[in-house]
Amino acid sequence: MKKCKLSRVSTLFLILAFGAMPDSAFSQLSGHNSKGDYGMFSGTQSPPGWYLAAPMYYRYSADEFRDRNGDRLPAVEGGGSMEANAWLLGAIWVSEYKVLGGNYSFVIFPGVTNNALGFPPTGVDTRTSSGLADLYVQPINLGWTTSRADFIAGLGVFAPTGEYEAGSDSNRGLGMWSYELFAGTTLYFDEARTWSFAATAFYETHGKKDGTDIRVGDILTLEGGLGKSFMQGAASAGIAYYGQWKITEDDFGVELPTLPNRRLGKHQVYGIGPELTVPLATKKTLYGFLNLRYFWETGARSTLQGNTFVATMSFPIPSIPLQ
Repeated sequence: MKKCKLSRVSTLFLILAFGAMPDSAFSQLSGHNSKGDYGMFSGTQSPPGWYLAAPMYYRYSADEFRDRNGDRLPAVEGGGSMEANAWLLGAIWVSEYKVLGGNYSFVIFPGVTNNALGFPPTGVDTRTSSGLADLYVQPINLGWTTSRADFIAGLGVFAPTGEYEAGSDSNRGLGMWSYELFAGTTLYFDEARTWSFAATAFYETHGKKDGTDIRVGDILTLEGGLGKSFMQGAASAGIAYYGQWKITEDDFGVELPTLPNRRLGKHQVYGIGPELTVPLATKKTLYGFLNLRYFWETGARSTLQGNTFVATMSFPIPSIPLQ
């Protein structure tokens, strides 16, 4: 039995403003993409049916900021941290309808988030209360399956439903529309489809932030993993990974100051860690799955470097009888 693959969520990260960093480096503006929310089966669409992802918890924490050369900033060495938390409730519909030979699927993920940022050497100490985050929808998700590989492709849209005001330190949204094209595959190394490797790419573009001429640069994210399935595919364990790169420069709508021997570098970061999926079942009924992922980040440039934790319970509707 193929396990239910979890879909992308619209977890939000607190944007580090220019004024919060020392002159030796500038921070990068955040996009909507949530690193690590796809894993070992990133290129696999769930079997036809309805699925509920509830709850889904996403946590990102960091106490390091790396400049464009990958060096840790002195301000962070003096103490500081950042936390972002999100709780998601998602619905996934995978249909029997074919588009270009692939099954059509629709995904929607509203969420609640709160964030905290503290860098004592810079005087920054902010925290937001819990509230509605930006909404994520996949109006197009297509999936194909062959004997030794799965494929997905589609379009995702982030809507600015979270609270946002330009210059505010209590935003729960990013104040902009974002769009991502994605495509990926899960390859199986054996006929029984128990050993697999997955890779899925997401290319994210952005509209202007509300009330400003600021536009976040394009972002490329690659996610996947290598793993082994058990119990006819209901359980799995392995290593998940992600990489993220800012492809184009942020546009602030104004001419930026030029500092000696410095420039605004485009951010990049990598994450790797364990992933585990176990079934939630009795002898007669499969009710759902519990999926856990943890990532340690490395190789950060012009961005934070920390840890990511994702925990999700997902349920096919109706439950699946085993006898």
